[in-house]
Amino acid sequence: MMTPPRLVPLLAQYDHASRRLLDRLRGPTVNSGDEVDVPVPPLTDGEYLWEPVPGSWSVRPKEDGPGPGATVLVGAGAWGRDGGRPHPYPPPITTIAWRMHHLTEMLLGRADWTIGDHSFTESEMIVRGDAVSAITSLEEAIGSWRAALEAADDDALDAIGHSTYPDGGDPEEPFLEIVWWVNQEVLHHGAEIALLRDLYRASSAASG
Repeated sequence: MMTPPRLVPLLAQYDHASRRLLDRLRGPTVNSGDEVDVPVPPLTDGEYLWEPVPGSWSVRPKEDGPGPGATVLVGAGAWGRDGGRPHPYPPPITTIAWRMHHLTEMLLGRADWTIGDHSFTESEMIVRGDAVSAITSLEEAIGSWRAALEAADDDALDAIGHSTYPDGGDPEEPFLEIVWWVNQEVLHHGAEIALLRDLYRASSAASG
């Protein structure tokens, strides 16, 4: 199936943002934006779980219970992601681990509620406690959402509720709006993760 012309630039943007984020996480280099490859060390477990300020939300062993301000550890397995509604205000600072899980969950969930069996819930998703597994899960989620984009024709882009993902406005929005929204999620969380990597490198935690 030919990609609808309206989708072409958004798909290219998604691919670029996703590739740059994965390169920032696993290294060994990332393109700086001016065709210069900058060395990037692979994400370590210590950095993945680093809390930049006291009270940060993260992923943590279920046996430890939720972090400050959280009421539940969301997800399946031995680890969970800090959560609970209503969210505290102001929103807590979150770790690289929390942000990566959030992105992975969103991409997998939207893919399932678009071209899957519409059964995905946050409670069934395995929360990864180490950096390597988390990067692998994120890469798989990126591919799952791309498959949903590749399956969309012009009619699907205009269809309201083509994605019925329940944790967003998807059932009330044309699919093209959801495609745009997911792109900005990858872009802005990718930038946040990159900044946290910079802060970690400059902190005492990196040398401790």
